[in-house]
Order: sequence, then structure tokens, then C-alpha cells
Amino acid sequence: MANNEFAYSPPPHIKSKDLTGSAMRDVAIALIPVIAVAIGFFRLYAIVNLAAAVVTAIACEWVMRKIMGREPSIGDFSAIVTGLFVALLLPPGVPFWYVMIGTFIAVALVKELMGGLGYNIFNPALFGFVSLLIISQLFGLTATTLYLGALDGVTSATPLTFIKAGALNGLRPGYWWLFLGHAGGAMAEVSILAVLIGGAYLMYKGHITWHIPVSIIGTVFILTAILGENPLYMILAGGLVFGAVFMATDWVTSPDNRLAQIIYGVIIGVLVTVIRLYAAPTGAVAYSILIGNALTPLLNRVVVRKRFGAVKTVPVEGE
Repeated sequence: MANNEFAYSPPPHIKSKDLTGSAMRDVAIALIPVIAVAIGFFRLYAIVNLAAAVVTAIACEWVMRKIMGREPSIGDFSAIVTGLFVALLLPPGVPFWYVMIGTFIAVALVKELMGGLGYNIFNPALFGFVSLLIISQLFGLTATTLYLGALDGVTSATPLTFIKAGALNGLRPGYWWLFLGHAGGAMAEVSILAVLIGGAYLMYKGHITWHIPVSIIGTVFILTAILGENPLYMILAGGLVFGAVFMATDWVTSPDNRLAQIIYGVIIGVLVTVIRLYAAPTGAVAYSILIGNALTPLLNRVVVRKRFGAVKTVPVEGE
């Protein structure tokens, strides 16, 4: 390679010796606390949906790559992680085929049809989840599933619905239960503590930084306080923390420099607040992050880092 040539490759651009496969395995490891708590609360419902998502993700990647004449890359764990995300974004009571549809959209259409890992504009799991929300609204799909045992708690709605419905404080889950574990909403929303443990692991491994999660959560806290809402409850209830830690920090669909990441996080935080308070709490975090994904190319162009090796030109006297 000549001295003035550079190698170009799509993101994720991981600044370490780790390959993409090892980085994705780290994400899967970071999800273990969240998955363990979800299985503890929802038992077979969680196990069946997680298994259905992973099997569908692997099958979709293998088939799509064969159709498009590319070598299967199941070993990089990207499809498996995407399947896990889709299942965790959904309530445990949805049928397994519902999870399979969302995973098919995420892996086959958003990830592989766009060219594979690094070429997708939107976070595949979030796109699959939002597609399910839209499809269920348009076609009135009923989420009937096999009976796998009794389910406790509010398993079909996020605790944020208590705020939207104007419920009394005494009816809402307490802060402590929301932090430790509460059977409400999606499986990813069950325990903030589990999410933070996973996020701490990703930060320790150098895969994410504080810039995006803190800017999202901080923006929601400040705006909801200004608007007279309970900011702590807005952060602990629903999938805000999971989205900020695991979804918005996706290497492919988030900005690649620190200032742009903070702006990106603030935009997402503003959108989450507006959608939650003035539209509907369900899907607010997902819609907001997807809009942030759409703005990422613009942010990368507008907020430009100093070029590597660039020096200021000094005029030569007499020229």
C-alpha cells in the first residue's frame, strides 16, 4: 500500500485488537444479567421467545447470505445479538411467531438486505420492533400464545402507562422495585440494575462510552423536571435506560465522534420526552433512537473531527 493510500471499511470501527465477533460476544455477555432476570420473572415465556428469536436470526442470516452469494457469518454473533435484542424489546406474553416476524424483519431485511453488518442505516432490532408495533396497529393482530404457566405483574404494558392514565402514586411500582426488578412491560425493562451491570461491562471492555447514555438520560431528566413530571420515575420506568445503554450506542448507527454523540443523545432525549408526554409511551424510546439513527450521517458530516496529520499552512515569505 502506498504511503498516501488508506484502507476503507464500513463501521463498526473498533479501536482494539478485538475482532467484530469478539465484540459482539461481549454484547451477548453484557445481556446475560438482563436475560437472567427476565427468565427469573417470566420463566418458559422468556426462554421460548428468546430461543425463537435466536434460531430465526441464525436461519435468516444463513439463507439471505446464500441467496445473495455471500459467505455466512454466523460466527460473528451479530445475528444472534440482534435476535436477543428483538425478543428482549417485546413483552414476554407475545407469541413466539410474533417474535419470529420481528426478527425476520430485523435480520433479513434491515441487516442483510442492506449489505450486512456495517451497512445498515437503522438499528435492526429497533426497526423490527417498531415494524411489529405498526403491523399490529394496521392489521389488528392479537397476541395469543401458548399457555406456559401463570404470569405475574403487568406483563403487557410498561409502568409508564400508569402516568399516562393518571394513576395515583400509590398504584405505581416504587422506585426501588423498578431499579431492582419489576414484572412490567418488555423483558428488557424488568431490572435497571441488570441493565447497568451489562452497560458497565461494555464500558470496561471499551465498546461504549458514557457520552450517549448520559446525554440521553440527562436530557430526559432535565426536560421532564421542567415540564412538571417526575424525572426519576421517567428514567426508571420503561425502556429508557436499556435503550440508552444498549441500543443508542450501536457502533454502526451512532455518530463516530464524542461531540456528535452528545448532540445525538440530546436529540434522542428531547424526542423521548415529547413522544412520551404528548403522544404515547409505548415505543417512544425506539422511535426516538431510530430518528437519531437517521440523523447520524448528517451529524458525522457537520461535526467533523480534526483530520489526522493535518497541519496549519504557514505562508512562505516572498511567495
